[in-house]
Amino acid sequence: MREPLTRLLSGIVYIVLLLAATLLSPISFKILFSFFLIVSIVEFCKLAYLDNKIPIVIGTVGILLFGIYITNDFYTNLLLNIAALVISVGLLANLFKKGPTAPKDKNSKLVQLLGYVIIPFLLIIKLPFITGEYNPYLIIGMFVLIWANDTFAYIVGKSIGKRKLYSRISPKKTVEGFIGGVFFTVAGAYILGLYYTFLTPLQWMVFAAILSVFGTLGDLVESKFKRTSGVKDSGSIMPGHGGILDRLDSVLFAIPFLFLYYQILEYVS
Repeated sequence: MREPLTRLLSGIVYIVLLLAATLLSPISFKILFSFFLIVSIVEFCKLAYLDNKIPIVIGTVGILLFGIYITNDFYTNLLLNIAALVISVGLLANLFKKGPTAPKDKNSKLVQLLGYVIIPFLLIIKLPFITGEYNPYLIIGMFVLIWANDTFAYIVGKSIGKRKLYSRISPKKTVEGFIGGVFFTVAGAYILGLYYTFLTPLQWMVFAAILSVFGTLGDLVESKFKRTSGVKDSGSIMPGHGGILDRLDSVLFAIPFLFLYYQILEYVS
């Protein structure tokens, strides 16, 4: 009884903190996700058996340079986006190969850290500023959709799930749960579009589909990292939930694809 209660309270604190910081101001939003970035760097370095001193410096410089100084430059955004996409494709290729996801040499580990953790966090920080003005509801909408996907994938998978999605990496995930998560998240995105009208309901539905599909892949990628390292969780900062990477792995992997989609929408509008 104590463990479920701890997990519930920890989850509530996380959600309230995320929503409050995002809604309060651009500064509180950047501070929170900068903190998440540094914690995630430490967690990834632990998983990849990598010294975290240089990565923390790189992450801090990235925050100062791309999160604060260069807030919304099209070409900077594009270069960061392309770099993250290239590394994401590489991680997908590794996901479906037998053997460890994490490379053995230090330079390759640093490249994966950049594309899997540091740049995605910078893209999250940049996302609500793409239009020139801070839009916290884009971030809130994104997290509402990822939480919906996780919830409905679990419910559908638990109820009718029979066929394993990728049992070698995540034995609890099912094809039925994956389809159910995508379906209900896309349906919920239509409703979201009736309230958050800066995107049309159809645009929100495409946003949700990208988030659901690539978010699930991101969860599998992190699961393979953890299996390679022989650990259950990436960290212990959130009692009952694990680490920040455990909570944000879906969003981190999906954000380069979401960012590109949102940039295209802004370019053609």
